[in-house]
Amino acid sequence: MADAEQGSEKTHFGYKTVSSNEKADMVRGVFDSVASRYDLMNDLMSAGLHRLWKRYTVDQAALRPGNIVLDLAGGTGDLAQKFSRQVGKEGHVVLADINAAMLKQGRSRLIDAGVSGNLSIAQVDAQLLPFDSGTFDCITIAFGLRNVTDKDAALASMHRVLKPGGKAMILEFSKPNKALKPAYDLYSFKVLPTLGKLVADDPDSYQYLAESIRMHPDQETLKTMMETAGFERCRFHNLAAGIVALHIGYRI
Repeated sequence: MADAEQGSEKTHFGYKTVSSNEKADMVRGVFDSVASRYDLMNDLMSAGLHRLWKRYTVDQAALRPGNIVLDLAGGTGDLAQKFSRQVGKEGHVVLADINAAMLKQGRSRLIDAGVSGNLSIAQVDAQLLPFDSGTFDCITIAFGLRNVTDKDAALASMHRVLKPGGKAMILEFSKPNKALKPAYDLYSFKVLPTLGKLVADDPDSYQYLAESIRMHPDQETLKTMMETAGFERCRFHNLAAGIVALHIGYRI
């Protein structure tokens, strides 16, 4: 069942129930607010572990020169920067995000890093990707799927624009093992909003972060959603005892 139920058109924004249109605007507000300090907050919140999780994703992507890659919800461009080096001048990377403020940060970062020639930037909705069917060899979405209103529509759209044999990779917060849950909940609902207040002067956005993680499908549920969208050979790899999971599926 899609996040936005037909007829009621209701979905979740953290623990709140809101209309589908409201969620898109509310998520945009969150990322407009945090864009300028997004990378700093990621380092602080994860103690730098997000860099290792993304490095693992890059390794699993196993890109080759000439590949065409879509980095959805790519924000400040850390994955896109690495992908552009791997695909070389014969390949191409599209850094895509629905949020203009995040893309602005990503563009500045990539210019500073000297990335040019084989990378373009596009403001897109993951639910309605404006690309031809069978365009990409690989699609990644890192820490973005939980913010999408209709996840089923996004997965179907991703499947459509992959080439046959192409790979989709979803890096996202997930469900940790039970032994970690008390400490993880304490950190999520006490420490994260406090960091958001001290560093970004925005505790509410990081309260939403903690809530949105809890509302996101667990590992097995997301794997089933990918299979329903048409992906095959689906699997996931738990990272940090399941706090994060990398899901992989293919268009055959």
